[in-house]
Amino acid sequence: MPVHPVHIDDLTHRYGSRTALDTISLTVSQGSFYGLLGPNGSGKTTLFRILATLLNPSEGSVRIFGADPLMHPARVRQHTGIVFQGVALDDELTVLENLRTHASLYGLRRSTFQKRLARLLPLFGLEERLHERTERLSGGLKRRVDLVRGLLHAPPLLLLDEPATGLDPAARQALREAIDRLRRQEGTTIVLATHLMEEADRCDYLAILDRGRVAAQGTPDSLKQAVGEETLWIECDDPQDLAERIAKQFNVSTQVIGTRVQLSGPDAHDLLSPVYETAGENIRSVTIRRPTLEDVFMMHTGHGLHENGLPVEEEIS
Repeated sequence: MPVHPVHIDDLTHRYGSRTALDTISLTVSQGSFYGLLGPNGSGKTTLFRILATLLNPSEGSVRIFGADPLMHPARVRQHTGIVFQGVALDDELTVLENLRTHASLYGLRRSTFQKRLARLLPLFGLEERLHERTERLSGGLKRRVDLVRGLLHAPPLLLLDEPATGLDPAARQALREAIDRLRRQEGTTIVLATHLMEEADRCDYLAILDRGRVAAQGTPDSLKQAVGEETLWIECDDPQDLAERIAKQFNVSTQVIGTRVQLSGPDAHDLLSPVYETAGENIRSVTIRRPTLEDVFMMHTGHGLHENGLPVEEEIS
């Protein structure tokens, strides 16, 4: 039986009476780029804290390369690098001083530290930044230094919690390219937590999280294909009434999401004219497109990615 970088079985975590993770099960394959897509409050950060040995789960099991974080936290930390949403660097120190401090926490010998720097700095385009104070770096450069920090001890697993948040488009692209180089050159298994569709679309495999549960799993392409070849979105005054009328008259499956009615299928565009003839006076707008991950998310959860309310962690803090 193969030992996977991450194997989670019926994982549950509660903050008092509130359930942040609800019987989650998933497996991350060696060398994969695995995405956790969900809004704030979906449980991504709680899951990362558990994987990083910072939080003990209420129920269920977690294995990192076969090791239980509860029983063998030191072994798990040695196998895992983590980059949280907030950059974990001291602005008063130089890049080198920050990295040297982190290396000492892992007991890296000076020779090992120098070898890792020689490998990682060119990988992330930071050779000329080593002696700069961190406070002078842009947000994108700080994020790349933070990635180097998380990789100094050569972990085979890297956890990235919303790494692109707050970065401008150019910095996001530079970060994507650096991560791609990392995967090619080091074979690192990456687990990415994100609420950004364009980031999730680049993953090999996705788990969609909503309100602490896995709503769907699969490759980005397979998840989109399951929605249909086309999606028709109708914004209207009374979506529930329109959905029932369309379903009855045209014998198609409909779904109400907010103020919109969604229809999917290979010939969804053919319904546009008859739907307008049936209820044109109540229709505000219509959109036809190929399925996106936003469509996948809405189909499986019944709401948009940013319609989930206050995050669980914020509510309890």
